[in-house]
Amino acid sequence: MKSLSFRGGVHPQYHKDISVREPLREAPLPHIAVIPLSQHIGAPNEPLVKKGDQVEEGQALGTSSSFISSPVHSPVYGKVIDVKKAFHFSLGPTLSVFIEKDKEKGPKKYVKQDIEGLSPQELIEKVKSAGIVGMGGAAFPTHVKLTVPKGKKIETLVINGAECEPYLTCDHVLMTRKTQEILRGIELVIRMLQPKNTYIAIEDNKKAALFAFQKAIKDTTHRDLSRIRIIPLRTKYPQGGEKQILTAVSGREVPPGKLPLDIGFLVQNVGTVHAIYEAVYFNKPLIERIVTISGDCLNRPGNYLVRVGATISDIIEQYGVELYRSPKKVIVGGPMMGFAQPHADTPVLKNTSGILFLSEQQARDFEESQCIRCAKCVDVCPVNLVPTEIAKNVKKGYWDRMEKLCVADCMECGACAYSCPARIPLVQYIKEGKAALTAGNKT
Repeated sequence: MKSLSFRGGVHPQYHKDISVREPLREAPLPHIAVIPLSQHIGAPNEPLVKKGDQVEEGQALGTSSSFISSPVHSPVYGKVIDVKKAFHFSLGPTLSVFIEKDKEKGPKKYVKQDIEGLSPQELIEKVKSAGIVGMGGAAFPTHVKLTVPKGKKIETLVINGAECEPYLTCDHVLMTRKTQEILRGIELVIRMLQPKNTYIAIEDNKKAALFAFQKAIKDTTHRDLSRIRIIPLRTKYPQGGEKQILTAVSGREVPPGKLPLDIGFLVQNVGTVHAIYEAVYFNKPLIERIVTISGDCLNRPGNYLVRVGATISDIIEQYGVELYRSPKKVIVGGPMMGFAQPHADTPVLKNTSGILFLSEQQARDFEESQCIRCAKCVDVCPVNLVPTEIAKNVKKGYWDRMEKLCVADCMECGACAYSCPARIPLVQYIKEGKAALTAGNKT
C-alpha cells in the first residue's frame, strides 16, 4: 500500500538508530520521586497527602474536582518528605510531592481483573481514576477525550504510531514489544466509542512495527480487531500531529478552530492506548512509561521503562547511561518541540517521551539575520500559516492582527524555524503572538 502524508513538513536527520536497536531496559526505582501535581492540560490537582505520610505504590497523591483534570499517583512505596514546588519541564516551578522510597519494598504486583461486564461509562471511569493522559506530548486528560458530547459521534478511531520527532523511539519499541497489549487497549476504546472504522497509522520507517501489527491482526479471531486497517505513513515531520495524521489517513482537514471530534474523528497515541489497557485490566495507574534516553553524549543510549518522578540526575547516576562528554543542552522531549532544561532536578512526567543529551555540534546556536522572503516557512507549514508575516507583526507590536493571521492554529512544531535560511526564531515570535491573543481575549 502507498504511504500517505499531508501537505508541508520537513525532513530533518532522524538519529533513531542510536536507540531503537538497543534492548528495552527496566530502570531502577528512584530513591527520591518528585511528582508534580499538574501533569496534564486542565485544572491543577490539590494534594491528598502531607509531609510525613506513608504512601503505597499506586496511591493517589493529588486530585481535582474539575472535569478537565487528571489525578497523579505514587510510583513507589515510601514516605512523603515534602510537598513544595519543584521544576516542571514546561511549566517551571510547580507544587509537587517528594517521596523517599522504602528500601525494603520492591515494585507492586498488579493482578489481572475480569472486565467483561463493565459498561462503556465504567471503562471510562477506570481510565479517569488511573490518571491516563495523552502520552504523545499534549497530556490532555484521556477520559475527557473519550467522553463524547451529546449530539456528537465518533465515526473513525485513529491510533497514532507515527512518532515523527528525531531521536525518539519509545513508541516504536512499545509497538514491537507490546503489540498484543496495544490491541487489547484498542479493543477497549472500540467498546467505549463504537466507531465504524479503526486505523493504526505508522510511519514507513518503522517496518518492524508495521509487520507486528499486520501479523497480529491477520491472526486474531476477535471481530472488532480483525477489521482494523494498518495505514503506512510517509516518513516526514510533523506526521505525528493529530490533524496531520487525520489528513493523511482520510484526506479530510479539521477546520480552523475546530477539533477532530467535530468531524467525527478521534486520535489516540499508541502509548495512551497501552496505558488504557493496563488501567482497565490491572487497575494500574499511569506511574511508568518507556522513555528514550539518547543523544550524542552517551555511551549507553536506549529505551528505558522509567517510573514517573525519576529525575534526570537519577538517570545519569543510576541507569548507567554514562555521559562521555558534557552536553551543551539537555532536552526533555524531541529536538523540534522539546524543552531545554536548566538543571538535572527535572522529573520524568507522564508525557516525557525522551531525554536527549546533545553536544555543541547537535545543539548549535544561530544568529538571526534578515528575512530573504524565500517563503520556505510557508511551504513547510502543516497548517497553512504564513509564519514570517506573524513574526513581522509581532516585532512591530501589532497584536490586534494576531487573530486574523490565525496564530492560534499554530501547533508550534518548529518546521518553519528549521527551514528558515535566515535562522529567524519564528516559533518564539509565534508564541508571543499567541500569548498576546490569549491575553486580549481575556480582557
